[in-house]
Amino acid sequence: IGHKNHPEVVGTMGQLPSGSIRLIETIDEAKNLNQDSFKKPVAYITQTTLSVDDTAEIIKKLKEKFPKIKEPVKEDICYATTNRQKAVKKIASSCDMFFVIGSRNSSNSLRLVEVAKKAGCSNSELMHSGKELPMEKIKNSKNIGISSGASAPEQLVQDLISEIKKYCKVSLEEVVVAEEKVKFKLPKDLN
Repeated sequence: IGHKNHPEVVGTMGQLPSGSIRLIETIDEAKNLNQDSFKKPVAYITQTTLSVDDTAEIIKKLKEKFPKIKEPVKEDICYATTNRQKAVKKIASSCDMFFVIGSRNSSNSLRLVEVAKKAGCSNSELMHSGKELPMEKIKNSKNIGISSGASAPEQLVQDLISEIKKYCKVSLEEVVVAEEKVKFKLPKDLN
């Protein structure tokens, strides 16, 4: 389950012989899978930067069609993506505007914009390098939500806030939905 030209999907699909893996991008594609065309047991994995809600719908449909489908031992969507989507869902409906800081080719940043819109802030947009701030819209907003893609440096969030403070009175409220305490071990060769 993923997006066609995403590097993670391309790399994963390139590990198996052609035709042995099928990419599912939408719920409709999952609905239209022909069960009879599979001669071996079926399993799924997901791109790590997908919309949690959209992916859950696709997985549900796959499980309906293939009751014995094998799933990953643990969740494929990365914890940073999941936590950011939860936070955006929690606050988007109370925002007049929502900014997601990230690259135009960042899947998880683009998903955050979609999540903010679905959660109730239709005036949500990606803020990427070189994009001009819509200062008039900002001045006419009471509540502005800000999040960032998983790989966007925190400094970019602080820079956006500083820029807004030049034109508006700002008070900040941080919304925490999860404590991230994940630690990654260095490979033995680097210890």
